[in-house]
Amino acid sequence: MTLATPVLDTDRLRLRPFTDADADALFALHSDAHVLRYWDSPPWTEPARAQRFIRMCRKMADEGTGARVAIDRASDGAFVGWCGLTGWIPEYRSATLGYVLGEPMWGHGYATEAARALLRWAFDTLDLNRVQAETDTRNVASARVLEKIGFVREGTLREDCIVNGEVSDSWVFGLLRREWR
Repeated sequence: MTLATPVLDTDRLRLRPFTDADADALFALHSDAHVLRYWDSPPWTEPARAQRFIRMCRKMADEGTGARVAIDRASDGAFVGWCGLTGWIPEYRSATLGYVLGEPMWGHGYATEAARALLRWAFDTLDLNRVQAETDTRNVASARVLEKIGFVREGTLREDCIVNGEVSDSWVFGLLRREWR
């Protein structure tokens, strides 16, 4: 079952499928150690990794297991980052939300705006009942984004990741359809 990757417009952003032309911006984003300091995998060191990521996004859509979208600023087309829903299981009506934005884009409300748009699509089009998200417990800014859009912190996964050689805990957040409205 193929899942069409959406094009979504907000007041300030455009969310769209990745293209091959996004590879350089995507590599710059994922090779930035500061941006990925709470991520559960190391920064990319080879540019070809961006092309593999883009192919994985297409494969995910083709297999119907999720949708990842590039985020551009509407005013000038600048690449902001990406957000996505993965692990979509139609029978369970659930998926997992994730996002990564470049540091110059932090603090402008872009993550909140993009996630809201993607969630609106997910609840309306995919008929989801639950969306889950996880964030490193040290990533307070990401936790704030999730709380702003209605997620509830449900628990802590103790020592579930090793980030930059440090054992790390993650918070699990959930958002139910009835809470979204």
